[in-house]
Amino acid sequence: MPQLPGELEHRNGATCIPGGERPYYQALGNEEAVFKAAYRQGLSLLLKGPTGCGKTRFVEAMAHDLGRPLITVACHDDLTTADLVGRYLLRGDETVWVDGPLSHAVREGAICYLDEVVEARQDTTVVLHPLADHRRQLPIERLGVTLDAAPGFGLVVSYNPGYQSVLKDLKDSTRQRMVAIDFGFPATEVEEVIVTREASVTRSVAAELVRFGQAVRRLETGGLREVASTRVLIAAGRLVAEGLPMRDAALAAIAGPLTDDAVVSRGLAEMIDIYLAAPA
Repeated sequence: MPQLPGELEHRNGATCIPGGERPYYQALGNEEAVFKAAYRQGLSLLLKGPTGCGKTRFVEAMAHDLGRPLITVACHDDLTTADLVGRYLLRGDETVWVDGPLSHAVREGAICYLDEVVEARQDTTVVLHPLADHRRQLPIERLGVTLDAAPGFGLVVSYNPGYQSVLKDLKDSTRQRMVAIDFGFPATEVEEVIVTREASVTRSVAAELVRFGQAVRRLETGGLREVASTRVLIAAGRLVAEGLPMRDAALAAIAGPLTDDAVVSRGLAEMIDIYLAAPA
């Protein structure tokens, strides 16, 4: 029965091969040391933090430092166990087994990163349990086999606690199999350095954007889908780098993605006029 490993990987997971320049990541604390220690001990990791605070870039940087391929899966409501583990597919006149991204990572000794894991169905995430504990095994019921994780395999999952609900949360039995790292937004000076580098803008432009982003984070309103992340500040900076006025860049890259509420949008526009006013 021929196998076509990797085909589902391209459909359900993005692969990053080690080598080249290290993905830019500015450490905020001891998260790099914790990640590497857990990885060396074969422990799975749970990354918790708000959207756009750098969790994915952090994992990319760690995979680079450890010299391991990285397979990233963006989890969603319709993600099934078969999407992760694999399935039979028709190829001409025969039926072949095709590994999913998780099986591929287990066989190849790659790091598998499940981004926003709580978006996946709980019956899907249960398949992680024997991988996340001391067994480091992946049962594949359709094949009647159990895969032992190859040397170098690592399991990393992330989620945003701000979206927690009764229906979308990690089971305690899953959580307690993992080492947790909490992420937040960087301190002011660090965030300015990140925006300056990633958006290719001056430090003064980055400082204005960060000051505005922090003001948005202090707001208490139910109309915001999420607070202003470092990611949206970088996006605004990139628009400024292309010659867009600061106000237009902030409206398009920060205010627009954060809310669909007309009243909140007007409030953000007024804040932009205050914090990002063009010099007289």
